Amino acid sequence: MEQKAECCPTRTWMRAKISLSLWLLTCAAVSDALPTYPEKASEEDAKLVQNYLNKFYAIEPDPNQRAWKINAESTDEKLQKMQQFFGLNVTGKPDNETLEIMKKPRCGVPDVGLYGFALPGWKKTKLTYRIVNYTPDMSKEDVDKAIEKAFKVWSAVTPLVFTCIRKGIADIMIAFGTTAHGHCPRYFDGPLGVLAHAFPPGNGLGGDVHFDEDEDWTTGSAGFNLFLVAAHEFGHALGLSHSNDQRALMFPSYSYVSVSEFPLSPDDISGIQSIYGSPPNVPDKRPTTPTSPKTCGSQMSFDAITTLRREVIFLKGRNLWRVYPDNSESERELISAFWPNLPPGIEAAYENTKDQILFFKGNKFWVISGYQVLVGYPKNINTLGFPKSVKKVDAAVCNKNTGKTDFFIGDKYWRFDENSQSMEKGYPRLTVNEFPGISHKVDAVFQQKGLFYFFHESKQWEFDPIAKKVTKEMESNSWFNC
Repeated sequence: MEQKAECCPTRTWMRAKISLSLWLLTCAAVSDALPTYPEKASEEDAKLVQNYLNKFYAIEPDPNQRAWKINAESTDEKLQKMQQFFGLNVTGKPDNETLEIMKKPRCGVPDVGLYGFALPGWKKTKLTYRIVNYTPDMSKEDVDKAIEKAFKVWSAVTPLVFTCIRKGIADIMIAFGTTAHGHCPRYFDGPLGVLAHAFPPGNGLGGDVHFDEDEDWTTGSAGFNLFLVAAHEFGHALGLSHSNDQRALMFPSYSYVSVSEFPLSPDDISGIQSIYGSPPNVPDKRPTTPTSPKTCGSQMSFDAITTLRREVIFLKGRNLWRVYPDNSESERELISAFWPNLPPGIEAAYENTKDQILFFKGNKFWVISGYQVLVGYPKNINTLGFPKSVKKVDAAVCNKNTGKTDFFIGDKYWRFDENSQSMEKGYPRLTVNEFPGISHKVDAVFQQKGLFYFFHESKQWEFDPIAKKVTKEMESNSWFNC
């Protein structure tokens, strides 16, 4: 008879030759004194912030010892790290947006440390799993189907093969438990909060996945969908860390998506294939050579384009291309490899008069100097002078000769003075009036040798700002050696 509340009853003496001190670090309470918050932050909110940071931002890898340590950062520094991870305004203070994220149900695995550092993955491709006990919220058949389907999410894009066993010790032991459960060093916190947790590949607890029985587990959108949570946790059991891409399965906060249409994001696929490679008979798509659309395809388009001194940077999804216009050479990178603190899917970008690059996504923007995000970013685009009705920027370009930056949104544009750092009056105006021939929505734009290049889908237009006319129409990928 299986013990329902005990997640791994015979695990310690049968298989464990690993020190639990490694895992206890993730649960260790850090005895920082509560920081001073604005008066409007209640004592309850301050405690929420402290508990959240202790759970998810208190440990980090120690490169010298290849182990883990409690980091010595202040609470404000950890809060800034959390805000940066979730793409919030980096203030180091518990504003409403930050508290809202902290109150969302999520995975119990920390957002820093543990994963993808010392334990990159299993050393084999055939793995076993066992469901130790079942939740009473669902039928056993539905639980079995949800778990099997969650494993198929990962086996579909890797060489991994998962086999269910009904007794004995499996590579991945799956169980439901509450609060202190079995020999697990991590505790659950009751309804909501932490939904589940997992351990990275290895011996003992390695690879195991535990679900909080205090949650309402379902097959649909009510309560918490077991398939979605399990697929996320199995990503951890295979060696993946959390992603800051909100479209990714490995994003830490729970959100329901249609199970029938559930896809892995490019970020998820690239991450798991960096560990295990592609499925058999499928070309390897490891991110050492980033997966991306073929730049010479006839329908190639770009999310954003900016100059970087003498280079032109083309961005699409998670990828960027560095192009040297004088010799048509290009280099491809992951955005995260070039600027680790930026999210994928940048929607607009431009280089200002100080050789800084501003990147836009949604209603947030980041300022980059060299490889570093400036302190205090991201900020809301409204701080640039846009009205609150403006929710995103489609494209932007700075005219280095005049020190004016044009922001394109829909069929209109705003003009920003880089010297006074203020939006000019009399805007927005229709784009086509200032740039005759540019009648489409602008997807991306940059300036090169005094000329502007406007992009819409797979086409681009060369525009002479002095003659105020389009001088050439080209394919969007004409800058590449196709």
